[in-house]
Amino acid sequence: MRAVDIVGTAFRNAFRAKLRTSLTVLAIFIGAFTLSVTNGLGTGINRYIDDTVASVGVDDVMTVTKASDDEAAGDGPAEYDPDRIEADGPPGTTAVALTDDDIDTIADVAGVLEIEPVKDVAVDYVRHDGGDRYTLAVSQFVPGMEVELTAGDQVDLDADDPQLVLPEDYLEPLELGGAGDALGRTVELAVTDGTGTQVTTEATVVGVAEPGVIAMAGAIPNDALTEALYDLQSTGAPESETTRYGEASVWFDAGAGEEATQALQDRLADAGYTAVTLEEQLGTITAVIDAIVLVLNGFAVIALIAAGIGIVNTLFMAVQERTREVGLMKAMGLSNGRVFSLFSIEAVVIGLVGSALGALVAIGVGQLVGGVSGELLPDLPGLTLLAFEPVTVAAVVLGVMAIAFLAGNLPALRASRQDPISSLRYE
Repeated sequence: MRAVDIVGTAFRNAFRAKLRTSLTVLAIFIGAFTLSVTNGLGTGINRYIDDTVASVGVDDVMTVTKASDDEAAGDGPAEYDPDRIEADGPPGTTAVALTDDDIDTIADVAGVLEIEPVKDVAVDYVRHDGGDRYTLAVSQFVPGMEVELTAGDQVDLDADDPQLVLPEDYLEPLELGGAGDALGRTVELAVTDGTGTQVTTEATVVGVAEPGVIAMAGAIPNDALTEALYDLQSTGAPESETTRYGEASVWFDAGAGEEATQALQDRLADAGYTAVTLEEQLGTITAVIDAIVLVLNGFAVIALIAAGIGIVNTLFMAVQERTREVGLMKAMGLSNGRVFSLFSIEAVVIGLVGSALGALVAIGVGQLVGGVSGELLPDLPGLTLLAFEPVTVAAVVLGVMAIAFLAGNLPALRASRQDPISSLRYE
């Protein structure tokens, strides 16, 4: 029997017992579908994060903080440290403050091209034309950064007049009208100074940011607005409070390569500072997603192992039912290897059908979810929740076929070792 004949026979025999084989295919389908969906989820989210990093356009800036032994890591209250200040993160998060001396020390580290301390500004509220007041966070804007805009322009860092890019979801509450209508409007921002007095300043809206990872951090001010807010906030405060910073932005030569970047981070670490790039900061999100996908893939693999046991059972029953047929084939000169191949290919066929159906249905679900992902996650425009790469889909199908082949080895081996005389006498 030629190889082509063996493959053709295996395809026909795979569905000889339709109900039994269909149930086995269903088990494989569930595992392959789950595996495809979880991989698609990880691919979609990671691709969105990569696109976000690329769209920001800043790959030569790292955030530097002062390294410290976290005494609050253990149980119980942490010992008071006067050098700690409130930091970005969950409530109660603190960091050791950077001073002007720290800024000078970091600037002298080889590989640091420029450094700018980040001046933390706590805006009490924003309002327009004497209307209702709303809380507002502001984030730092560094040269080269690109924010996805619904309308308008990026802030001009060199402009003398205070400018602001406002998140889109503030337009309706502030009664600014549409995105185009908000451009050129003036908004009032309030901060509390060092004496406890609430003071205000104004800024012009030059752009409206689309919902997204960057816009979620808050409004984007230019340098003039940041300085104005910081000066108002610092009025009446002790000088020691106005020269302490939670972090600093450091510019470096990104074109020098990853090894040079890591070497700079190591030098900063030796000097007592921690430095992370924007890609690394967003990479923590990727790590969490990858961990979740890994766990979900574990459940899919368990389902595939169960399906593999189903393949073993299906083929064992097929071998028993076709004992006389196997004996006849061997009596006619079919070798043990050919018989083994016949049943192994049956297992692979079952795996191929189940995995292909699972992958195709997963892709179909991905298309449906992609059509409504904008409604489900309006704050993350451009996110394709389930994204499928041909290589990954092919890997899932081939992986499931490999599991099916391994599962079919035992019954195929049993069939190949049958004695033709005993098989022909089998009732």
